[in-house]
Amino acid sequence: MRRVTAAALALVLAAAALVLAAARPAAAGPPDDRPGVTLFQWTWTSIARECTDVLGPAGYGWVQTSPPQEHAVVGGQWWTSYQPVSYRIESKLGTRAEYAAMVSACRGAGVEVIADAVVNHMSGQTGGTGWAGTPFSTERYPGPAGGYGPQDFNDCRTNIASYQDRYQVQHCRLVGLQDLRTGSEYVRQEIADYLLDLVSLGVRGFRVDAAKHVPAADLEAILGTVRATPQGRDVYVVHEVIGAGGEPIQPSEYLGSGDSHEFSYARHLKGQVQSNQLASLRDLRTQPWLLPSDRAGVFVDNHDTERNGETLSYKNGTDYRLANVFMLAYPYGWPSVHSGYAFSDHDAGAPQSGSGEVLDAACGQGTFTCAHRWNETAHMVGFRNAVAGTDLTQWWDDGGSGIAFGRGDRGYVALNAGSSALTRTFATSLPAGAYCDVVSGQASGGACTGTTVTVDGSGR
Repeated sequence: MRRVTAAALALVLAAAALVLAAARPAAAGPPDDRPGVTLFQWTWTSIARECTDVLGPAGYGWVQTSPPQEHAVVGGQWWTSYQPVSYRIESKLGTRAEYAAMVSACRGAGVEVIADAVVNHMSGQTGGTGWAGTPFSTERYPGPAGGYGPQDFNDCRTNIASYQDRYQVQHCRLVGLQDLRTGSEYVRQEIADYLLDLVSLGVRGFRVDAAKHVPAADLEAILGTVRATPQGRDVYVVHEVIGAGGEPIQPSEYLGSGDSHEFSYARHLKGQVQSNQLASLRDLRTQPWLLPSDRAGVFVDNHDTERNGETLSYKNGTDYRLANVFMLAYPYGWPSVHSGYAFSDHDAGAPQSGSGEVLDAACGQGTFTCAHRWNETAHMVGFRNAVAGTDLTQWWDDGGSGIAFGRGDRGYVALNAGSSALTRTFATSLPAGAYCDVVSGQASGGACTGTTVTVDGSGR
């Protein structure tokens, strides 16, 4: 059998071989061009272990953590992580020391760390004590450099009523969360200091939560301060900008300070997979309504969209797995796999102890989905790494539910969203040899634990 490190093929869904991707462009892309994973509401100790045991060996380039700052204590809901009380690195997911140890362990495994940064607002609570013991009241949040007072919040004290009104979206309150005056030099410096504190722990980048609620110029100023320092010079940023047709604020506005997440990609992928119209995805990367490929953070789902039904999620079974295979095989954007936990209640948090600490993730038991370990994700991460730098070749489709395409002379993928088996001989750009389908198994010790596929001298 021909060794699979030179090329890879997937007949049913995909195939893979593990190699390192090429260096990223200086102006765009995450800290490692290889695919990333969001381990939503995983504890720092769990992420550290996963980096060493799974993420590094599978070829993931980076992991995104949930927000690490001190948050309000309201209940067990997941969204408490998005209600800051202070910028102390202490939360229900772990301590500052555990976060630092996690970053070190991940980087030791070849996996960089991106933190989910909540900088648009503080909590939506009228007062109380934060997770780490910080007392706060309405518009008063103590901090090491003075914290925030009423003057540090925007004048609009009401909730956003119209998303067609740019001022409201960027100066009023998002679902009651107290909106920071990010046009203030003082507030900008406080946020920059928080981000630099995380950088000092080894964090290489940030997902900016609710970025569209902060004027793009404000984020450029804040991140400019971060990047003006030696330690923050190369920090990567991807903005959460939920673009919607007809709204005045769009993801492209934020490319001056980082990449943006492409929600339109995930929405479109859901529609085409569920309607069995995979053939329409051929020219997806050339659509004018998408961001340029090298500026787009792409995903099948994230923690919000898996709850509101905007995209596919683990609850969609095979459709979800197929969509992840396509995302990781198709040459568009910077892909990230989402891995959280099963839920029936929109607000339900991850499993917790009686005192509120989130429990360490346990794959194969409990409620954590561990979707990043599935063959359709973990092995397809290897596929994407193996075909890095190649273009789309030998596209085939049946006009509807069946598609297949190559990535140069290194890999080939076929997907069938239909209800009947798809059997045919495909024309590929692969050299002759025997290849391992890594969705059904994996290459191990020169052999294939799954289906073996033969390519003849004509590439068929």
